[in-house]
Amino acid sequence: MDHLNSTHLSTNQSDFSSTFTTQVLPPLYLVICVVGVSLNGVAAWIFFRVPSDSGLVVYLKNMVVADLLMLLSFPFRLAAQLGLGGWRLHVVICRYVAVLFYSSMYVGIVFMGFISLERYVKIVLTSLHILQSPGFARVLALLTWALLFLSVLPNVLLTSRPANQENSRHCMQLKTPLGVQWHRVSTLFCVSLFWITFLILAFCYTSISHQVYKSYRRVRRDSADVCRKSNRSIFSILAVFFVCFVPYHVCRVPYTLSQMPASGFSHMDRFLLFQFKEGTLFLSSLNVCLDPLIYFLMCRTFRESLLRKLSGRRERRRSLTTN
Repeated sequence: MDHLNSTHLSTNQSDFSSTFTTQVLPPLYLVICVVGVSLNGVAAWIFFRVPSDSGLVVYLKNMVVADLLMLLSFPFRLAAQLGLGGWRLHVVICRYVAVLFYSSMYVGIVFMGFISLERYVKIVLTSLHILQSPGFARVLALLTWALLFLSVLPNVLLTSRPANQENSRHCMQLKTPLGVQWHRVSTLFCVSLFWITFLILAFCYTSISHQVYKSYRRVRRDSADVCRKSNRSIFSILAVFFVCFVPYHVCRVPYTLSQMPASGFSHMDRFLLFQFKEGTLFLSSLNVCLDPLIYFLMCRTFRESLLRKLSGRRERRRSLTTN
């Protein structure tokens, strides 16, 4: 929760504003907000009309929910970047919106790990079916939401110090001493979740690729299509994960260090790190537009339902024009 919950002891965060953060990013956020709402609205409309008959569908449905919750935070961020809402809007962002954004992001990251494990079990450990069970997936999803909710709820409750125009832009100044400590703990927990998921994805993709390659060598022609589809589906998660989340988490360590008292970073260093952090945070937000690609490539039920509905619309339009 660094982009809003940072403390600047001697330098006001507004000093780090630039053409990039005030003029370039807002329209980009507006674009991904509109595109994200459209794509995830269609995804939700399709997904919640199909049965949760596999673990994969359950995990993908939860990713849709996480993306929709993340999208709820975008209008507040846009308004703040455009200077709307006054200082009270910044207080709302500090206390609620930032927590919603990051909770949704990390829930989505965790479900990417679950999906990779489910694919690994389906292709490599074919005798272990529990991760593919919809009942087990529902329990795992419930535990994931509960764990993330309990870890971030204190960030809302402990951001309770009196707010005014001077401290509204500095979320750490709105936190109680216990809130500052809890913020550090929850941040460490979420970053750990990311890197654990990163290792899981790397392991699963390597194992699946090796298994598919061995199968392809044994029966080249028959398994060529399996090789192509398996690599396409798991690679879609890897691509989204690397594009959206890896840059931000690489940037997060030096950026966080730059916010510490007596960190040794110059004003220019902190300015550049802030710009880089804001840019990589935008990439993380881009996740809401790329996740529907994962749904389309990985889930045959989703793909067939979407194509069926699109073809049905084309047929209705054709019948209307002929009549």
